[in-house]
Amino acid sequence: MNELTINLNAGSKQPMYEQIYEYIKIEIQRGNIPPEEKLPSTRALSAHLQISRSTVDLAYGQLVSEGYIEAVPWKGYFVNKIEGLHYLKQEQVHVKIVQKKEKEQYLVDFKPTGIDLDSFPYNTWRKLSKSVLLDGENQLFQMGDSKGEWEFRCTIANYLHQSRGVTCSPKQIVVGAGSEYLLMLISRMLGKQKIAMESPTYKQAYHILRNMEHTINMVPMDEAGLRTDYLRESEAEVVYVMPSHQFPLGIVMPLKRRMELLAWAAESPERYIIEDDYDSEFRYKGKPIPALQGYDTKDKVIYLGTFSKSIAPAIRISYMVLPESLLSLFEERCGCYSSTVSRVDQMIVRDFIKDGYYERHLNKMRAIYKGKHDILINELKALKDMCKIEGENAGVHMLLNITDGRSEEELIATAKAQGICVYGLSDYYISKEDIKETKLILGYANLKEDEIKLACKKLSESWL
Repeated sequence: MNELTINLNAGSKQPMYEQIYEYIKIEIQRGNIPPEEKLPSTRALSAHLQISRSTVDLAYGQLVSEGYIEAVPWKGYFVNKIEGLHYLKQEQVHVKIVQKKEKEQYLVDFKPTGIDLDSFPYNTWRKLSKSVLLDGENQLFQMGDSKGEWEFRCTIANYLHQSRGVTCSPKQIVVGAGSEYLLMLISRMLGKQKIAMESPTYKQAYHILRNMEHTINMVPMDEAGLRTDYLRESEAEVVYVMPSHQFPLGIVMPLKRRMELLAWAAESPERYIIEDDYDSEFRYKGKPIPALQGYDTKDKVIYLGTFSKSIAPAIRISYMVLPESLLSLFEERCGCYSSTVSRVDQMIVRDFIKDGYYERHLNKMRAIYKGKHDILINELKALKDMCKIEGENAGVHMLLNITDGRSEEELIATAKAQGICVYGLSDYYISKEDIKETKLILGYANLKEDEIKLACKKLSESWL
């Protein structure tokens, strides 16, 4: 082959060498340049195209790297014979464009996992970010401790002791990017144990544990939380619970049931309790409920906490407190993993807590959420003849227990027709056989007060 006719576009953003490379590659794939065909020399092709020889060298070099052609010393460049290469004709090439499914738009969306980002302390965060970067210089961009920065873990340990009654030292704390990552570490540490979970439950945790090949047994609940009699029947060695504010039912586990759960765990050296304390900061009646870990005298509770609900989901900083008895096992099986949270972000959150900003932020958010909570309770009074409110006074969602016999599907559909999105409790059951009542979940954290009033007015119009 003496020459190649390539229409180069000098005004294109694509470099010329890439244009040459793409042209020859496609011609080879289509069979227009057959195997063992000799290509023009770089000198000849550059003269023919009136470009620099180095540009052709770059194109040929890329084709050689990918195996389309080979350079034979003293002879030139030849097309390789590639077994199984599918030669395509131009008319056979079809590009399927998959458009992203647009999210349905609602006037008001009672999303149960939302938070109020309008109240995020942007100015404070910018100030702390600048301060951390100035003070830390380049050391913050080195690899840090796999469990998280020691100063940050000291701050977390102090905060947990004061606010949640958790007794721990910094060496027991592991920082990770989200509870999902920490659950994977727990799975790696404990092995393929059979795990019991509350029914209904937090489905993200369920899917993570199932994907780690654990056998999951769903345990029914009563008004006090997970039933320990059914837990014993499940033959599980590990149980995942949310005793301070169960999601999605909102149940607060009383002390008697907590003691029963701890007694179950103490019966075998292989048994452990995973306590997910995901939103304990938000309680609007009485004092915050102490963590189950604070009552643990047998070293049986693995405590999980997060800043996603209290600060912002994108912060992606969660933590766990390991029992002393599991520290050596953690080092053995998980010590090789690097920390998944930036050292910079850890130091920002550390200063946010140490300098008192976190406490002020929580007080502000409690007041904001309580205001929304009270408005929602008041507006829902119009529906008192068809439902009862459950799970209130804590967290950022509540439930409507439907008492007039209508189905979840019917109520969700009629609300949707009014532009209101509500969620069914059935989505949080693994087995539909466990569903005994019709209940709807209303999250209010990300809603404005006037949106709550509008939504309740429209729900009254469509349901009554």
